[in-house]
Amino acid sequence: MYDQVFSGRFLYRGSFQELDIGVNNGIISGIKKHIPGERKILKHAVMPAGTDTHVHFRDPGETDKEDFATGTISAVYGGTSTIFDMPNNRVKIDNYSAYSDKLGIVKRKAFCDFGLYSMFTGNNAQVISKESSGIKIYMGETTNAAGTSGFSESGIEAINTMNIPVVFHAEDGKCLEIHNKIARNLKEYSAIRPEECEDVAIKNATDMHFNRGVITHMTHSVDTPYAKEVTPHHLLLNYDMPLGSYGKVNPPLRSPETQQNLLHSYTGGSFAVVSSDHAPHVQGDKGEFEFARSGIIGVETRIPLILALVQKKIVPFDVFYKTCILNPARMFSLRKGEIDTGNYADFITVDFSSMERINDYRLHSKNPGSPFNGFDAIFPEDVIIRGGSVIERRELVNDRSGKYVEDLEPLK
Repeated sequence: MYDQVFSGRFLYRGSFQELDIGVNNGIISGIKKHIPGERKILKHAVMPAGTDTHVHFRDPGETDKEDFATGTISAVYGGTSTIFDMPNNRVKIDNYSAYSDKLGIVKRKAFCDFGLYSMFTGNNAQVISKESSGIKIYMGETTNAAGTSGFSESGIEAINTMNIPVVFHAEDGKCLEIHNKIARNLKEYSAIRPEECEDVAIKNATDMHFNRGVITHMTHSVDTPYAKEVTPHHLLLNYDMPLGSYGKVNPPLRSPETQQNLLHSYTGGSFAVVSSDHAPHVQGDKGEFEFARSGIIGVETRIPLILALVQKKIVPFDVFYKTCILNPARMFSLRKGEIDTGNYADFITVDFSSMERINDYRLHSKNPGSPFNGFDAIFPEDVIIRGGSVIERRELVNDRSGKYVEDLEPLK
């Protein structure tokens, strides 16, 4: 009747229940109290695997920093079964040819499922690949992106017809130019990329009236009709911490007060998505602060950090589940994020008593230096993607079985 049957305490319709889950061709086909026959017993709490909608795996072009193999391995160790990779590669993904070339390179390396963004520069709507999973707009200068502010109505209309998420790096380029100075520490860096530059960019983005807009990596809570994304580093880190260049990121870490207010807004349900904005650099890029590149790794620690806050009763479980698992999958219309018939059998098992301190030497990124070194985390014990075990007892047991999301069965 089923290819596989999993038995365990599953998160199903809002509570953990002892269930048997029947799976055919990687898709959940039956959910019952008991299914006769052979089954695989899953220990601990079982919930859907996560989706990270915002990573920079640097492949192609800067694979000394990360490649799609090490990036997706890091993702699965952190309980994430699907990632969406940004287009600000050294060769920008702003046309169908660049998109096709990138897809051909990364497709054979993926350990988890993946999608790819294309970059909208304001005048390239007609040459963006129709396969693009999402669109990224950089409103100000950041890594491998110059920023842009000129968008025609016809270009916006063309993007809207694609019916995919349009996500904004919301730092206004003109505002950044006004404040441009040398910064020698995290506090000074926050001052030269201030909150007002985010506010201007968010207003300008909202005025464009994209159908499925998302404001990424917000450092403070601002009203907008678009979906709001926040990162663990903006929730948990601030510019008074002794992080040096490993805390340098765009947009910057803010004051302790702003960080605490952001965390309070998050726990109150003000954000739709938690993404890692995983952005690795080689050690040499993280030297003297003034010249250091911006970016923080986080695809492996995103879910474990928030799970620790759940266990400490700082973050409500429902907020964690919606922002790290359910909403990110829904944002891209994936058959994931919820244990239900017709969805893919993507599971993680979690022992909530297994809290530990993050040791960045044990992380799986090609460049694992993390500002979260020493933070409490709860890592998943097992990770299953489309019915196949990828992590068992925190060990990698499967090879490159990740699929491009366009090759997955769509929502009906």
